[in-house]
Amino acid sequence: MADPKGFLRHPRREWPRRPVGERVKDWDEVYVPGALLPLIEPQAERCMDCGVPFCHEACPLGNLIPEWNDLVSRADWRAAAERLHATNNFPEFTGRLCPAPCEAGCVLAINQPAVTIKNVEVAIADRIWEDGLAPPRAPQRLTGRSVGVVGSGPAGLAAAQQLTRAGHTVVVYERDDRAGGLLRYGIPAFKMEKRHLERRLAQMRAEGTKFRTSTAVGRDIGGAALRARHDALVLAVGATAWRELPVPGRELDGVRQAMEYLPPANRVCEGDLDVSPLSAAGKHVVIVGGGDTGADCLGTAVREGAASVTQVDIRTLPPAERDEDADPWPAYPTVYRVSPAHEEAGELGFAQESDTDARLFAASTLRFAGDAAGRVRAVHVGAVDARRRPVPGAERVLRADLVLLALGFQGPEVTAGGAVAELGVSVAPDGTVARDAGYATDVPGVYVAGDAGRGQSLVVWAIAEGRAAAAAVDRHLMGTTSLPAPVTAKDRPLKP
Repeated sequence: MADPKGFLRHPRREWPRRPVGERVKDWDEVYVPGALLPLIEPQAERCMDCGVPFCHEACPLGNLIPEWNDLVSRADWRAAAERLHATNNFPEFTGRLCPAPCEAGCVLAINQPAVTIKNVEVAIADRIWEDGLAPPRAPQRLTGRSVGVVGSGPAGLAAAQQLTRAGHTVVVYERDDRAGGLLRYGIPAFKMEKRHLERRLAQMRAEGTKFRTSTAVGRDIGGAALRARHDALVLAVGATAWRELPVPGRELDGVRQAMEYLPPANRVCEGDLDVSPLSAAGKHVVIVGGGDTGADCLGTAVREGAASVTQVDIRTLPPAERDEDADPWPAYPTVYRVSPAHEEAGELGFAQESDTDARLFAASTLRFAGDAAGRVRAVHVGAVDARRRPVPGAERVLRADLVLLALGFQGPEVTAGGAVAELGVSVAPDGTVARDAGYATDVPGVYVAGDAGRGQSLVVWAIAEGRAAAAAVDRHLMGTTSLPAPVTAKDRPLKP
């Protein structure tokens, strides 16, 4: 602990964002380049090195947060990088994309603003690359065993890297033309530039991991052939079966799913397209759903030049501070948060109607209305109370040329001919792939990791599960393992 009074000497200061008017003109990350490092050492000093650090329990990766906070406060970046990589394969992903449940569990957060754990993490992650502290770690010997990983999102990549480093021959199968899963085509570049992903993929290739892109199980290779080719399989296809909104007018042209809208926008940034076929340019956009995917759509539509963007959220406006009765520390609290996208849309006045920034809270989508050509032209919404019961006489109409449904995901795709069906694994009643506490499915040698088995979750849970599933596969193949298993398949986040 570098400074026992650091939390008293230094107020919380976060990585500053670029001015809204500047950043909405490009797809670069929203933060001021180079502005984080000058802040980070005193911010790390705010860590109290608690006797019982609940930030460990709040993070499924078991990140050694007080240790690397202390090392950063002393400017020992090499040692901090080693401690961070000890538990997290991809800190540059989590430092940018995770909502930081570790900060909710910070002991300092009981009565003060939490330590900026996420900012410290991303600062270390960026120094790792700047200082050449992430060389490929190829195995010293090969086991002669082969593992196939289906899916290249964070769970699949984590499992693949761990298994490759353990000496197995690993092949990652990805149905898209580039590896990365939702990190590639679901997350907008203004949240995480794809160069961070490309660096990790290059590292993994140098270590020996093989990637087979544009290869869908069931289309390009059968499930039986895949099982015959490898000694074990890790199914990490994510939870990509989106939730529907069965209201009148759903069939109208212009009512689309968020994950139909975001990938082509990302392909524009990749240089594959000049303009997205679903571009929001000049359109009145209504986003149904108040989560992170909805915010991603919001920031994308603003950058594409939408005429207006309104996000409809059925939840009531959250409180500004933690409700200790409903969300006692150290659980992750429901509070009012302003993402960069909400800040942009609010400051620039993009919403037709809103309670705050671009969001319309306590609003339920009743129906869509269209014109004679069958194109959507309006969204009818009604007010609801805290228990989501309709409030009589509180209907309003929002103009809409494009409606994006961002209602979350039910689980993996289980349609005939897909990876789940081809491998013959059982599906649980909740729509996820059935598995035991050790990630094993009911098909021998087939394991499942990440959202495919857990359901829609956070990037930290995906990486933790990928690491743990890799340990299970290594034990299955070798009889023992030295790989870490930070979580079991039955573990869940802290709840009140």
